[in-house]
Order: sequence, then C-alpha cells, then structure tokens
Amino acid sequence: MRLLQRSDTGDFVLTQIDDSSIPPPYAILSHTWGADDEEVTFDDLTNNTGKEKPGYEKLRFCAEQAARDDLYYFWIDTCCINKGIKAELSYAINSMFRWYRDATRCYVYLQDVPRRSLDADEERSPPLWISDFRNSKWFTRGWTLQELLAPASVEFFSWEGKRLGDKSSLRQQIHEITVISELALQGARLSQFSVNDRLSWIEYRETKREEDRAYSLLGIFDVHIPPIYGEGMESAFRRLREEIAKQEKCMQDLHLTDPRNDKKRIEDTKGGLLADSYHWILENGDFRQWRDDENSRLLWIKGDPGKGKTMLLCGIIDELNKSISKTEILSYFFCQATDSRINNATSVLRGLLYLLVNQQPSLVSHIRKKHDHAGKALFEDANAWVALSEIFTNILQDPSLNSTYLIVDALDECVTELPKLLDFVTQKSCVSSRVKWIVSSRNWPVIERDLDSTVQKVRLCLELNEDSVFRAVKAYIRFKVDWLAKRNRYDEDTRDTVTRYLSLNAKGTFLWVALVCQELTNVSGWKAQKKLTAFPPGLNALYRRMMDQIHNSEEADLCERILAVVSTVYQPVTLDELVTFVDMPNGVSGNDEALSEIIGLCGSFLTLRERIVSFVHQSAKDFLSQEASSDLYPCGIEDVHHSIFLKSLQAMSTLRRDMYNLGEWGYPAELVEPPDPDPLAALRYSCIC
Repeated sequence: MRLLQRSDTGDFVLTQIDDSSIPPPYAILSHTWGADDEEVTFDDLTNNTGKEKPGYEKLRFCAEQAARDDLYYFWIDTCCINKGIKAELSYAINSMFRWYRDATRCYVYLQDVPRRSLDADEERSPPLWISDFRNSKWFTRGWTLQELLAPASVEFFSWEGKRLGDKSSLRQQIHEITVISELALQGARLSQFSVNDRLSWIEYRETKREEDRAYSLLGIFDVHIPPIYGEGMESAFRRLREEIAKQEKCMQDLHLTDPRNDKKRIEDTKGGLLADSYHWILENGDFRQWRDDENSRLLWIKGDPGKGKTMLLCGIIDELNKSISKTEILSYFFCQATDSRINNATSVLRGLLYLLVNQQPSLVSHIRKKHDHAGKALFEDANAWVALSEIFTNILQDPSLNSTYLIVDALDECVTELPKLLDFVTQKSCVSSRVKWIVSSRNWPVIERDLDSTVQKVRLCLELNEDSVFRAVKAYIRFKVDWLAKRNRYDEDTRDTVTRYLSLNAKGTFLWVALVCQELTNVSGWKAQKKLTAFPPGLNALYRRMMDQIHNSEEADLCERILAVVSTVYQPVTLDELVTFVDMPNGVSGNDEALSEIIGLCGSFLTLRERIVSFVHQSAKDFLSQEASSDLYPCGIEDVHHSIFLKSLQAMSTLRRDMYNLGEWGYPAELVEPPDPDPLAALRYSCIC
C-alpha cells in the first residue's frame, strides 16, 4: 500500500507502507473518474508532472481536508496504484475494501453537486443541493458501493469542497437513493445480509469495464479472485459466485454449534440473566486491570461449583458487546461436559473460529487453504486438533486481525484433551497484543498448574471476592423470591422468612438458591415456611436430600433408571430418545405432558427445554456419578451402557431405505421436511452415538 503525503515544498510524495504492519492513520478519497487523461496517475507523481490536469484539484482538496482533520497521510486510487504492474493491480483490487475500511476518514468528492452557498440555502429544508445530491453520478458507479459501505466515517463534499453531511446525517436520503438497508449503512456486518441482497446493491450501478461489476463486489463478500480483464461480465460473476459458494461450504463444515445459541439456551435454562448478579465484576480491580492494561492478556475466573461463573461470563459478554467498537471481535465458547459435541478441545477451537470468521469473514482464507483440499474431514478426523490449532495460530498472527476478545467458559468441563487446550491457551495468550482472553473453571490444581505458567495473566478468585459474590447472590435471592411470591401468593411474613432462610444458607452459591426455589415452585404459600427447613445448606447435602426423596417415592425405580441413562449418554437426549432407552409405563410414550411430569419427579437434577433432557448443572451429574452410583448403577455403569446398546440395536432394526418416502435419490438434505410423526425422532442418538 502507498500513501500520499504533502512535502514541505507543497508537492505530493508517495510513501510505501508494508501491508504486514499497521498503517498510520490516513484519509481516503472516493470520487468518480473523469477521462483517463484528466486524472493524476502514479507515473505523474513519480515524474512530478500532471499538475495541470483537472484531477490535481482532488489531490489538493484531499490533502487540505486531511490536514484540517490532523491526518498527515491520504490515499487516492488514481495515483497510489501502479496499474502498469498486473500483480499490483490484482492485489489492489482484492485489498480495496480493506483499505477503505481501515481509513480514519473517507471523503466523498461530488463533482456534480454544487454547494449553492446562498444564505437562504442554509435555512431551507431540504437544502437546494439535495436534489443534485440525489442525482449525483457517484451513486450510479460500481466501485463507489464498497467505498460507501466499508469506512466507518464517510463525509460528503460539494465540488467547491464544502461539507454537505456524512453517512449518518444523510442516512435516510442515501437509503432512498441506493435501496441499501439502513442497518448496512449504520455499519452492520455485511455477512448478516443474504447473498442475493448484496448482489442486488450493484444491480443499477455501472462500471467502465464490464468485469468490474463483479470485481467491485469482492470486498462486499470478503472473497478473493484474480481479475482477468477480457473474460467478460458473465465469466467474472460465475467465478465470484463459485468463490462465495466455496466460502459458504467452508463455514457450513466448520459449524458444529453456534455459541450464540448456546449462550441463549444456557440463560433460558437458568431463568434468564440478572444484571444485578454480575455488575459487580465491572468495577472489580482484577477485571479492570485485564480490561485496561495492554500487558494483561489473560483473565482466569475461578471458583467452586454453583458460584455463578457461567452466568458471570454471560454478563461479561453482554457488557463487552455494548462497549466494543463495530470492528472489534468478540468470540466465545461454553464447554459442557454432558454434551459430547461441546466437551472437547477440538470443539472449543471450532466454536471460537466460527464466531471469529463470522465477524471478520476475510479470516476464512486461513481455513480455506486446508479446507479446499480436505473438505469436512479437516474438522473431524484424527488430525483435526493439529490442523485447527495451526489455523488458529495463523489467524492470531494475521496483521489484519481486528482487536479481539476470546472467552472460554468451564475449562473443567472439557473432558477430552484438556491438557492440549490449556497448553494452547497459555501459549497463544501471549502471541498478540490485540487479543485478550478470559477463561473460567473450578478450582482444579491441574488447571492452576498450567495457567500459572502464563506471565501476562490476571487471576480472579470468586472465594476471595466473597463480599461481592454475597451481594450478587442476595440480589438473585430477591429476584427469585419476588417470582415465588407472585406465583404462590406469599404474604409478607412468608416472603421475609423465605428470603432470610435463603440468605443465611446460600453461602454464596447461586445454584443452591436456584435448586431450592425450583423445589418451592409448586409449594403453596402456607406450606413454604415448613418446607424450608427440609433444605440443608450446601450443594452435596441438598443433592443427597433430593436423592433420598426419589428413593422413597412411588416412582423410585423409574426415576433412578432415567437418571442412570441421562448420566451415561454422551450428549443430552430428547424425550423421544429417552423413551427408546427407558421402559415407560403404559400410555406415557408419545405423551409429552406425562413425560414432562416424570422428568419433574427426578428431583431438580434434570431440566427440560424444547423436549431436550439435560442436567441442571455439571455438579448434579458429578454427584450422581460419584456419590449415588450404587443407587443408579447397582451392577456398574457398564451395565447401563450395555442396556443402551441393546435397546439401540432393537430400535434401529426398524430402519429401512427411504424412511421419509422421498421417492428419489440425492434429495438435498436441507430441503427435507420431516413427516409428523417423525419415524427417525427416537433413533437419532442410537444412529449417531
């Protein structure tokens, strides 16, 4: 990249900037070209000629406006690219969007819009120049599309150099002229708009060379193709669409889970995110050191089970989303030991990469280098970790990577290849000053040993922030008791008694409060005070009481068989799949209401959301597997695995060719509409796991 700078003599000189380094702040010009012999070229600048050309006025304007904005460098496409070198031209065409995006300010010079700077014009609404603005040739040119969308700051100037407004103040008019979504004009990520939407933005624009209609969209889609002038517009668009299709296929294959959906599911399962339960951390000294100190690149949040680490990170994610700029990246991942899709080191990297590339699509090139040859196997075969860690490292070292925040929750729930993940985090948290990490875990010595080797880390221990956590739990108790009081019509005395008991016995543990309140959900107000004393303080004591209740209930055998299966399977199962593995009473299979009631009989160990059965918390599964194993697996957990295996074989014996009666081979999977009832609903776990 070359930037222009005005010398002491008033001439313009070119400065070469290495693309591997961060360029100095610069302005960039957007304009419509005149005749070729009117514009100042690269050769003109190097030979100190061209001052008599009409286009020289654009250089003066850009230099003077940049100086007024305290910018010493600027860029203009007519003269900063040596178009005589094909390789340089090709590189410039593929880099143009990034150069406009990275500019501090973009000046749009409208040669066909006079300011008409009459005193009366200042008070007119709309001003006289608006009509000329709407009809400006600038809005009809192909290359100006990316010049409008890429920069954060776009200012419009008349041919006299008078400022007319910017992309924000003129947004409504620009939207009406271009029919481009106002969200896109406000800086929304272009990847959130469909391919057809983005292609429609060029529909009524023209370019001098027909192939440029396709090439001017490269940055809009964040893809790269070498320009081949002479190939024709049809061929150029065909290659563009092929590249877009390859990129979409790469993202589809990379996708294992969308961490944004995982976050929403976790919050919904836990009853929503309460701001008062996490706001304390924003003023915490350790958190602020990590946030504000450039040399503090890793924050490790640690605490015992049920202390609210996951919801704390959910809150941090929300707050970072509010405070970071539109160009900064926030990627995160929630490990869950009970779900085999998201409980291993490879899945963590896949999830983080998915959000990274979703927000900065140009980074997909690092994945495409391997994916174009290996396909989906790149993410799934025995060498997936090796390939993904190399890709991730290359992205972290990419000079074009925007400032990035990476968050991984529950390292202790990464049950496969945790040492590899810990080693990766400790090494890569020091790679780039533009990348900051947050990780959370229980107080495990093995995690502490690895993370202690990181020099640039900050440790935030929840047990050492007891007062802050106590106040957060107290706010959570108020929230839960208010809900219970409305639901079960508590009087003031009952409300105060429940609040006091929870406050005295919570011991800074959100999960204990949540479980007790869950048990009180269907207890009438007049019974609540008496019921309270049955809930012992401490998670394990509460789990033991829940297990004793199940053991003494009429449905003990059924509940214990359900808990045995749910604690043994490799990922959460649906109600249909559960029925495959657990013999249910007559009339229950297929009856969602009855099945939900039975799940409710399993204490508060399980939660049911969108027909998926899972543990309320990893500590619940840990308790059952360790403290209640004799109740659930009297013949050993191997016996439960064997039972699931046999029942799977029995269920799969019903499989036949063309289960959905599609009637033709090669039918696209994404177009398949499952019949109701779905004959495969109860077989998915058996077929996959």
